[in-house]
Formats: sequence, structure tokens, C-alpha cells
Amino acid sequence: MTETKQHPYLPKLVDQLETGRIDRREFLRTATLLGLSAGAAYAIAGGIDPLPALAQAAMPKGGRLRIAMRVHEIKDPHTITWVEASNLIRQCYDYLTRTGHDNITRPYLLEKWAASEDLKTWTLSLRKDVKWRNGQPLVADQVIWNIKRTVDPAVGSSILGLMKSGLLQEFDTGQVDANGKKKMSTRLWDSKAIEKVDDYTVRLNCQAAQLSVPENLFHYPFYMLHPDENGAFKVGVQGTGAFELVEYEVNRKAVLRARKDYWGGAPHIDTLEFIDLGNETAPIVAALASKQVDGLYEVDFAQLDAIKAMPHVTIYPATTAQTGVARGKYDQKPFNDVRVRQALKLATDPQKVIDVVFRGVGDAAEHHHVAPIHPEYAKLPMVKRDVAKAKQLLAEAGYADGLDVEIAAKNQPAWEAAAVTVMAEQWKEAGFRVKLNVMPANSYWDIWTKVPFGFTSWTHRPLGVMTYSLAYRTGVAWNEASYSNPEFDKLLTEAEGALDVEKRRAIMAKLEKIMQDDGPIIQPLWRQIQTAYDKRVKGFRMHPTQYIFAETLAIEA
Repeated sequence: MTETKQHPYLPKLVDQLETGRIDRREFLRTATLLGLSAGAAYAIAGGIDPLPALAQAAMPKGGRLRIAMRVHEIKDPHTITWVEASNLIRQCYDYLTRTGHDNITRPYLLEKWAASEDLKTWTLSLRKDVKWRNGQPLVADQVIWNIKRTVDPAVGSSILGLMKSGLLQEFDTGQVDANGKKKMSTRLWDSKAIEKVDDYTVRLNCQAAQLSVPENLFHYPFYMLHPDENGAFKVGVQGTGAFELVEYEVNRKAVLRARKDYWGGAPHIDTLEFIDLGNETAPIVAALASKQVDGLYEVDFAQLDAIKAMPHVTIYPATTAQTGVARGKYDQKPFNDVRVRQALKLATDPQKVIDVVFRGVGDAAEHHHVAPIHPEYAKLPMVKRDVAKAKQLLAEAGYADGLDVEIAAKNQPAWEAAAVTVMAEQWKEAGFRVKLNVMPANSYWDIWTKVPFGFTSWTHRPLGVMTYSLAYRTGVAWNEASYSNPEFDKLLTEAEGALDVEKRRAIMAKLEKIMQDDGPIIQPLWRQIQTAYDKRVKGFRMHPTQYIFAETLAIEA
């Protein structure tokens, strides 16, 4: 969309900014989603786009950057569930868009995008200077292949949840499950739902209005992969990214070499290494202290004091929508009884979890998984702890003598098992006899959507509707609780198409209330995140989703 052909909602958006109905951050985010360039949006809001200035800053050239981070087995980039895995893959492949540290989404492999007035049609215009590592140009057919692959239910990508209401329809497969229930699946709602306009233009023709298409395109598994490799990830993959993968040893290390011919400009560093030091705190802290690594993926709260004492290190914090939720399977006993779900919420004291696990640093959550920093967040009353009421509900559900449950959790990062331990002690007061099954992180991620009761960390998303689409919409890959509520799904689709943030917030209030009253999660907190880098590392900024963009980094000799 050129600035001479603006979306018709933009004048209203400017008026809302000038009259104080929306803040500067919401104006910038929405204006850029509607196709206004970041530079123009910042100018209207009385500022200067920070990214060009950062890119022009003088940076050291050459050298090797070493980052301590888990190096996971990656079976298919489109189906990953770990941000750490995405940080490795991201160096080899690019996204159509990129949401920056300022929460503004900009074109990346795209030159621009344009939204129709009703937000049902999105025209995506590709850059014409992008080349794969083998020299081939990136073209529309390859982009279409990637989009169709990610929304194919047989692939099992979480992207399907984000794109479902716009591009897909459910249909009866004609089969039934073990309980005699019809098996449903999804397919494109129309043969032209994903349309090739020309070699460098793709059009998404949605059945419902979609506000967050540009942000959805930066969901971390939504890489543009080369179709010839059909989702394989290995040394020598043909990406459009700034680095080439030259070594890859699961649970040990990954080594990437800078591409001097990268379409976005050669990276500042020559070599990037991700070094897997395991889950234990001591080796990670020791490696940073002895300068065996130059940075960390994340500083766990248990490491913070030791790292603060290192004079050669800078700590980078960020306020985010990162959290963890305990959830039971909505369709399995005993969690299919709303009284059991409510008893768990009423038995939880969120502030005590924060006080014990994070020494009081963090915000109590309201058991609905929409964060105060989300633009459409609607504040609801806190669910106050009421052990007597929890016991009563448990008795009414048929468990007057208490209920035995087992909860699965990861051993790392350490805060997760600590939070589960605190909650388990609280739940016991209400009659829940809780067994903790704390397992290695990689083992947990193999079964996280299958366990009857589990505690899962969820990373930051720019919008609350994105979290709901990924985690609680009926039938999507990351719906770990198997939650299915037709009224919730209907309201969510409505919220996804609500351009006016006040209207969207009113819908979100209803969705949040459904989650509080009926939803499958017990959510104690919103947490602050931080990482640490050697002061020789230049260009680092903490992304709220912990993404690493190595082509922007440099290191002094």
C-alpha cells in the first residue's frame, strides 16, 4: 500500500491519537498493520523510526559470537514449539514480516502489504531482490507453498490456529473416534483463498475480517522454507537468511557462517555459535564468567545475582506477556467438570507464587491468559483465594474425600518447577493430593499436548487474540487443554476482525470472562524476563519474545 492510497480507517486512527482515545503505541501498531510505513507512522506520532538509525550505526566487523542456548532436535521448522529452536532456524530462513522490539510490524521479505477496507483481503508484495542461498529468486509460488503447508492439518503446525478463521473451514471427515464422536478436519474455505496475482504478489482472500495478518506472518514457525527440501532442517539448507548452517549437533552445538551475499547486507560477525550447556545453572554462569560464551539465551532468576556481580556483563530486561499455565484436559476426567477447574483456581494464591518464586517481581494474573500489556486487555476482578469454597466445589463434584492428581512440568527453567511446587502445596489445602512429575525439558515438550494435567510456559505475543487463537481455539495444534467452547470460538473470530481497539476490548472482556468461568487454565503470574551479554557485544536489544537477530549483532575484538 502506498501512502497515496491509504486505508480508509487511517484518518479515524489519527483522530483517536490526537484526542487521546488511543495511545502512541497502539497508533503505531495499528497504522503499520494497515500498511502505513513505520517511518510515516512515527512521523505522525511525533517521533523518528528507530530502526534505520540503529542500522546505520558504526559496528565492528568480523569475529565469532558464542551464545549459550539449548540446541534441540528440529524435525520440521514449521512445527517447532521452542523459541530456542526458532533462534537457530531464524538465522537460516527469513519471515515475510518482522515485529520489532518496539512492537511494530514491518515488511521483511515483503516490500509492502495492503489490506482491503473490510480486512478480508490482504495483498502481499514480495521484494524482488531476495535470493535463496543457491541463487534462485524468492517468488510467489514458493510463498504460497509455505502458507498452504502450514495450514495443512496433516503437517500439525501451530500456524493453523492463527489462520483458521480467515482461511479455513471445518468439515466432517466421515469418520468417528473411539467415543463415537465425529472426526472433524479443516481445509481452505475457497479454492482462491490463497491466490497468486503474479510472480511477486500473493493475495489472501479471507472469509472473515483479520486484523493481525502481518503479525501472524511473524509467528516463530512461519519461516519461508525452500519447497524442494519439504521441511527438512540440516547442514546446508537452502534458506534466504543471513547465515549458512555448517555444523549441527543436537544437545551440543550449532555453527553458522555469515553469508556475504545476503540480500539484506552481510552480517557484522563472521561466525555464530550456539553452545548447549545443558539445563544446570552452574555451568552456564561459569561459562559467562570465564568468557567462554559471549551471551545467554535467558538469565534464570536463580542466576541473576551471580551474573549481576560480573563487571564485564550487561543485563537486558524486558516486560512481556510471558507466563506459565497449569491446565487440565477439558475433555477428560476430572478436569471435564467445571467445579474441579474452579476449585483449582480458588485454591491458588498468585501473589504468593510470585513472592516465593520471583521474590515479588512479576504481576498476578487473572486466569485468562490476556496480559495487561496487550492493547485489547480488559481488566477483570482478581479471582480471590477461597479454600473453603474450593473444598465445597470439590465435594459437589463427587470428591468430598479429596482428589488425586499428577501434574507434569519441566525441570528447566527452574522457576517452572518451583511455581508448580508452590501451587501444589496451596491446592493440597483444598483437598487435592498432588504428585509432581518433573521431567527434562525436551521430554516434556515431546508430550506437552498429551498429558492430562501439565504446566506449560507460554511466550510473549503482541496481541491477546493471537494467544487465544493458538492455545484455546477448538481443534488447533497447540490447544494443549483440548478446550472447545463454541461461544468462545465465535467471539474470538469477531475479535480478530475488530479494528477499533475499544470494540475489540469489549469483545475481549467477554472472552476473558469465559476463560475465568469455564476455561481450563490456572494462571498465577506474568513474569519479567532478562538475558545477559558481554559488553563487547554490540547491537543487542532484548526482544519480548527472546528472539535473536544475529545479523544485527557485532563483537569487539
